[in-house]
Amino acid sequence: MIKVALTGAWQVQSPSELQGTVLLPGTLDTNGLGHDDQELSANYGSGKPGPISSRLTRRHTFEGTVRLSRQIRWSPQPGRRVFFEVERARRLKVRVGERLVEPYRPQTLNTPHVFELTGLLTGDDLLQVDSDNAYQGMPHDAIVDSSTATDHTQTNWNGLLGNIGLRVEEDTFVDSIRAYPHGDALTVEADVDSRQGFHGRLRLSSDALAQPLEVGADLEPGRRTLTWPDLPLDAHADRWDEYQGCLHGMAIELLPPDGSRVLSRVSTDFGIRDFAADEQGRLALNGRAFFLRGEANCAEFPQTGFPPMDVGSWIRILEAYRSYGVNVVRFHSHCPPEAAFIAADRMGMMMQPELSHWDYHHAFQEDVSYRYYRTELEQTLLFLANHPSFVMLTLGNELSADATGHQRMAQLIEDARSIDDTRLYANSSNPHYGQLGSDDCNEVYTSESYKGHDLRCCFANMRGSTNAAHPGTAHNFEDSMQAVRKECKVPVYGFEVGQYEVLPDFREIEEFTGVTRPDNYAMIRDRVRESGLDQRTWLEWVAATGELSRICYREEVESVLRTPSMSGLSLLGLQDFPGQGTALVGMMDAHLHPKRFPFARPERFRSFFTDQLPLAVMDRYAYTSQEKLSGTVKVANYGRRTLQGDLRLQLQGQGVDLERVFRQVACPVGKLTDFGAFELPLDGVEGNQRCRLSLEIDGVTNVYPVWVYRDSKPERPGGLYEARRFDQQARRVLDQGGTVYLSPDSTAQSLPRSVQAHFSTDFWSVGTFKDQSGTMGQFIQADHPIFADFPTDSHTDWQWWPMATQRAIILPERYQSIITEMDSYAYLRPMTQLLECRCGKGRLLLSSMGLQNLTEYPEAQALQTSIYRYLGSKDFNPRQSIDPEVIDQLVA
Repeated sequence: MIKVALTGAWQVQSPSELQGTVLLPGTLDTNGLGHDDQELSANYGSGKPGPISSRLTRRHTFEGTVRLSRQIRWSPQPGRRVFFEVERARRLKVRVGERLVEPYRPQTLNTPHVFELTGLLTGDDLLQVDSDNAYQGMPHDAIVDSSTATDHTQTNWNGLLGNIGLRVEEDTFVDSIRAYPHGDALTVEADVDSRQGFHGRLRLSSDALAQPLEVGADLEPGRRTLTWPDLPLDAHADRWDEYQGCLHGMAIELLPPDGSRVLSRVSTDFGIRDFAADEQGRLALNGRAFFLRGEANCAEFPQTGFPPMDVGSWIRILEAYRSYGVNVVRFHSHCPPEAAFIAADRMGMMMQPELSHWDYHHAFQEDVSYRYYRTELEQTLLFLANHPSFVMLTLGNELSADATGHQRMAQLIEDARSIDDTRLYANSSNPHYGQLGSDDCNEVYTSESYKGHDLRCCFANMRGSTNAAHPGTAHNFEDSMQAVRKECKVPVYGFEVGQYEVLPDFREIEEFTGVTRPDNYAMIRDRVRESGLDQRTWLEWVAATGELSRICYREEVESVLRTPSMSGLSLLGLQDFPGQGTALVGMMDAHLHPKRFPFARPERFRSFFTDQLPLAVMDRYAYTSQEKLSGTVKVANYGRRTLQGDLRLQLQGQGVDLERVFRQVACPVGKLTDFGAFELPLDGVEGNQRCRLSLEIDGVTNVYPVWVYRDSKPERPGGLYEARRFDQQARRVLDQGGTVYLSPDSTAQSLPRSVQAHFSTDFWSVGTFKDQSGTMGQFIQADHPIFADFPTDSHTDWQWWPMATQRAIILPERYQSIITEMDSYAYLRPMTQLLECRCGKGRLLLSSMGLQNLTEYPEAQALQTSIYRYLGSKDFNPRQSIDPEVIDQLVA
């Protein structure tokens, strides 16, 4: 085989406005060709084009057909066959001169484009390639809504990527080989093409086989697939596994009858692994149940506008994911280049590609859609067959369809199994948003819910346990899974779990030096400045939202770890998504760099996003010193080794060191093991403390915060007037220089200028999901003397849950708050939950948390006590002044 590179300068012949020279591989964007990128927005004057606020802006954009041409001054030796190949492109038509060339293989967006030029090259020829990113004759809308082509992610680029060139073969040649492991045997397929027929020998060799194979080969003219089933593997051949990229080599050679020389040779790497469901309905790799720790890659590549085509770049990308604990990467409605799978093979990372398909109304119902995606499915499976990292595939993202569409889905899954049964398949990721459950054809089920039974902790309308249930460490999805298992026996894992947004760090703007421009980031930055927030305060808010986001992600992960019937969860996400209203949900920025704050350090996330973790199962985080800290201890072990030895549980704090040891226990692989109850008396805990509850076994640890408060009722200091309304008495007290604690009930009626706050940051983005208040958690002035006896950080944590889920007052302007309710960048409203001020001649503390109605929570009682102590002390000396008429507008 000979290859002739055709990279470098090509000419753009049409359309006329794009004519010029481009460098390939590349796109029109990377060559600076295209139109201005604008969108129609109601925000910019009756639907006129304006700046793009919902996503990154392409510096150049174009949708349609562009003709790329290059003169080829080269001719092959007589009797050779010539193929023109482009590793990745959109829809192509190829001509030599004016002669149209038929594709050698069906074209898809996931696989290389190959055209046979045999007999067409004269030695001086014009090669013309029409590249169409308007997808004529293809399911346009489903494609451009997918991550394969949407401008919200990799962009609907137009160009030629990766390897571009000519491949020269003998008259008879091996086009490809595929290796399919099944237990201790291997099935091998080879595609052989012969124009005139072939009589000779074929030799198959591999370091993984017990012995090489050499057979006679008598082939009729044409292209055919040869199959050798159940070839015995060497008993000592290593298996490919999670984080262990053990690969083997294989080669197929065509020889003349006397075996004197090699006429054609193709080699590949492959891995030996089994990926299936175990008897308990969990995902299992090589027979071992593992914990799927997924990340959704939505093709965010803001520098180039397309995924990298080289292995080195993908090793860096996958290493970034792995540093946070990821073991499976889901490619949301796209399939990355083969370089990604080569990197994953070497690293022991698992991959779940999808078809270029996002149709949430009528998937596969139109014949053009069914035809195209059937082709894309088949070609994807054949092309990626040798990659052990490729473990699952779904037919697209959030697909919905009628009965015809579902019948076609089932047929596609059956087709996929007939081509390659070493992977698992599903008809969609999050089909019908979980409303209809799972079709019988599915081999896995990944969704946010199952017929109304939740499979994650938070949803777009802020529904879910994170914001609805007083927190502890006991929540799991077993009730949901019991409902699922009545109908669905396949492995189940959570879909797009998390989506807890973090405020943007505008220092990232300088990183966008490629084909996209962060106008949406800049627009937010300008609005932040206009709102009166300085850079220092904003960065403090970014840090506070990031810490809260990570806390919420941990609860999502551990909830699934506490659910032994679930196989894991796939996050959305660790990487910021700069589209769909600017959904900055990540620990990493859009360029896959860890954010510049402690909350984003990979080891902090990996401490719970892992395969082995001891778990303390408790009803709550906050206690009084007259109670006992009680719960049960479980150990999730989805690693490769049994954990054994003393399981040690320890509560530590100031003057506190309590321990419970479970002696010489064993935690088997692939199970959640329950070791029973523990109980620690808290009567020796002095004062109010945040304590540290740690668990450790065999070098594996986990740590929880536990808050312990004095068992005492809040006592209002003398001379303090506490009011639910800003009534006349409150005004008189202030006029006389007195002190007022204004604590209305936390209701819309009592606080007419307020919004409902939530524990978590907002979900994904308010720009996409407008039915949420947009609150982003509390920014707490932690060093304020009001908290001298109430331990707190500057961000919301679990002890704040009863108060954080109350209302927040919208202020007429920015005042200094003790507890600021941070707002989404969609609104940037000045909000508070606790502020102090001079009011009239007196002093006022205003709370929107309604602590008087939260007496069942020890954390709320402790905060009320701390507030009373502060109000009765000399420390209560507010500096800012607020007019009584302003207060009157805030409280009914």
